[in-house]
Amino acid sequence: MGFFGRLKTGWALSMDSLQVLRREPSLSVFPLIAGLSGAIFMGLVLGGAVFVTGTDPGPALYGALFLVYLGTAFISSFFTAALVYNAREVFEGRDPTLNDGMAAAWRNKRTLFVWALISAIVGTILRAIESADNPIADIASLIFSVAWGILTYFIIPVIVFENVGVRDMFSRSGETFKQTWGETAGAGFGVGIITVLFTLAGLAIAALVFVTLGSTAVGAVGAIALAVLVVLLAFLLGSTLGSVAKTALYVYATEGKRPEGFENVDFSNARS
Repeated sequence: MGFFGRLKTGWALSMDSLQVLRREPSLSVFPLIAGLSGAIFMGLVLGGAVFVTGTDPGPALYGALFLVYLGTAFISSFFTAALVYNAREVFEGRDPTLNDGMAAAWRNKRTLFVWALISAIVGTILRAIESADNPIADIASLIFSVAWGILTYFIIPVIVFENVGVRDMFSRSGETFKQTWGETAGAGFGVGIITVLFTLAGLAIAALVFVTLGSTAVGAVGAIALAVLVVLLAFLLGSTLGSVAKTALYVYATEGKRPEGFENVDFSNARS
C-alpha cells in the first residue's frame, strides 16, 4: 500500500473512532479530568513558587517549572492510560466504567511515573535548547522533538497492555510506529480535520449569537462564553479521538485483530 493509501486508511480510522466515541461518550471524560487536574496542579505549584520566591528567576522557580513538567506529564499519562484501556474494552464489546479505566492506570502507576519523569527531563532539555537564541539550536530542537514524538507515540498503550521495562517500552513503541507510520499520519490528519470543522462550526454559532443579540454586554459575554466552550469541547474531541484511533491501530498492529467498530478500515499493512 502506498503513502496515499495509508493516509486513506488513517482517515477511515478517524471516522470510525468518531463512531466509537458516539457509542461510548464517557471516554471523553478522561481528557476533561486530566485537563482540569493539570491546570489546578500547575496553578498551585507556580503560584506557590511565585509567592515564596517572587517573580525573579532562580533555582526555586526553575525547580517549580520542572515539577510542573513532571506533574502535568504524569497526570496526562495517567488519564490517557485510563482512556486507552477503556477504549479497548469498548472494542471487545464490553461496557467499561470510569473506575475500570482508573484502576487499569493505577496498576501501571510506577511505569507511568517513570515515563512522566523521563518526559519531563526531555521537555526541560528541549525548553533550554529552544531558549537559546541560535538558529542551529532551533533546528536541533525541532529535529529532536519530531524524533522523540515518533519514538514515544505508542508508549502509553505499550505500558498499559504489555509487561515491559523502561528500555523495552521505547523500543516497542518505536517498532509499532515504524509499522504504522502512514496510518498514524492519516489518523492524525483525520482527527485534525474533524476537530477544526467542529471548532469552526461552534465559532460560527458563537458569532451568530453575537450578531443576534447585538453588540451589547449580554451578546458579547454570551458569544465569548460560547466560543470558550467550543474550544474546550474541541480539545476534548481531538484528544479522545486521537487516543481511540491510536488504540485501535495499536491493537491490530500488535495482535492482528480488527477492533469492533472499525469495519471500514483496511488494516492490512498495520501489522508488526
